Amino acid sequence: MNILRIKDLNLVFHSNGEDYQALYNVNLELEKGEMLAIVGESGCGKTITAMSVLRLLAPNAKITSGEIIYDNQNLLTLTERQMQTIRGKEIALVPQDPMTSLNPLYTIGSQLLEVIELHQKIKGDEAVRRAVEVLDEVKIPNAKERLKAYPHEFSGGMRQRDIIAMAIACKSNIIIADEPTTALDVTVQAQIMELLKEIQKNSGTSFILISHDFGLVYETADKTAVMYAGHVVEKSSAKEIFAFPKHPYTKALLETLPDFNSKRLEAIEGQPPSIKDKFTGCPFEPRCKSKMEICKTIEPDCYKEGNACVSCLLYR
Repeated sequence: MNILRIKDLNLVFHSNGEDYQALYNVNLELEKGEMLAIVGESGCGKTITAMSVLRLLAPNAKITSGEIIYDNQNLLTLTERQMQTIRGKEIALVPQDPMTSLNPLYTIGSQLLEVIELHQKIKGDEAVRRAVEVLDEVKIPNAKERLKAYPHEFSGGMRQRDIIAMAIACKSNIIIADEPTTALDVTVQAQIMELLKEIQKNSGTSFILISHDFGLVYETADKTAVMYAGHVVEKSSAKEIFAFPKHPYTKALLETLPDFNSKRLEAIEGQPPSIKDKFTGCPFEPRCKSKMEICKTIEPDCYKEGNACVSCLLYR
């Protein structure tokens, strides 16, 4: 059963009197208790898709069409006041950089209590008990004492755990984790992802994981969507995408992963298109090893191929 469905989402940025399209007919589904990973190169539309769900967009960004269905309602039709009752409480965010997401002038406890008091409508000793409880859940030692600490007194990994604690404090149905392991060393990355999987398993929380790390996605995600130039080019289970990649872009991404049996790192030739670039046909055509003449003029639909959905004319 889908807890969230993004349907035919199109988004533009308005700049210098012109509209530049950033998302093209994005379709994604998230089921209850599932972790959906969105992967792709920087600038492909991963984060802007997730921020559209929360309606946390730049002033010059505009959703021109589509639907985002959560709890049988289209989030795009809600007022800002209505969104405030959902944002943070029912759909929470774990942002990319915990250092800039935490206010250095306030203790961890005061920032966590603010979230709990706002969304859980509890105060005083009860709110403090809930704050200690969630810090325990994210495995921060001496939780009650650490409520009095400031962000600079925590390591990068511990700050990320604080952010996760804020996300789970209100028992959100969906958590959007935007590159949750950025700037953390490999050991801490594994600990953070293990923590997210544990939360998913114990609470049935659904996750949208935004990442460019295929290894991390393989280990943790249930489903994967690959994005390129604002398009979803392939959707399938995480395991199937690794075992049987279908879109030429997905194959090219996997070929860039380090291979200990090879002395040479592969690369994808060329550059992703800029948001200002106008193109017809398949957006990946200029860099594709499998391109055909027809790819220059016809934009592919999403074709069913086994359990996957692939936007490539090779599967038409």
